[in-house]
Amino acid sequence: MRILNSSVGRKILMSITGQLLIVFILIHLIGNSTIFFGPDGINAYAHHLHSLPPLVWAFRLFMLAAIAVHICYGVTLTLENKAANPGAYAVKRQLKASFASENMIWTGLLVLGFIVYHLLQFTVQGTPDIVVGLDAANRVDVYTMVVTSFGHALISLIYMAAMVMLFLHLSHGIPSFLQTMGWNNEKTIPVFGTGGKVISAFLMVAYISIPAVILAGLLKL
Repeated sequence: MRILNSSVGRKILMSITGQLLIVFILIHLIGNSTIFFGPDGINAYAHHLHSLPPLVWAFRLFMLAAIAVHICYGVTLTLENKAANPGAYAVKRQLKASFASENMIWTGLLVLGFIVYHLLQFTVQGTPDIVVGLDAANRVDVYTMVVTSFGHALISLIYMAAMVMLFLHLSHGIPSFLQTMGWNNEKTIPVFGTGGKVISAFLMVAYISIPAVILAGLLKL
């Protein structure tokens, strides 16, 4: 309870949950990238993953809890900072702040909105663009599902825009959590700042490459 009542404690919890979410983003990217191996690649991956329902659901609930904590304390700390900063300090801070740092709450909420849509689309399979069927091996045909969906330009553009928001959020979030955890100092701030942008840019490009190659007709049914 002391941690929850302390702004420093809340920052640490938000930092830890942020790190967990970055690990998930990397794991999810690896799984999604199996689509480049064709239908058998991603269908086999999805089949293997969903052959362990207790583990999958435990992981989902754990990640939902992490997201909830991250959002809750992100919003709380943002509101506390705005209430505590006097006008003169706010102006001074504005001069040094980047677009990404000043809009963390908005990029975060936009990414959240996309996550909800993404879950409805591919997990719940409740959007009209989704084609659900089985492949020749009697597995859920995830390949057809993804290629058909991203074959719609608007859906691919929404996905790409969400990845840009993720880039902006992580480009500030990564060096920020390093600072919060005490792993950063004046000498390493520029290095970690650049590193955060490089990692964020890599994730953005890697994720965007999937709908991009589908729109380009390089992955076909």
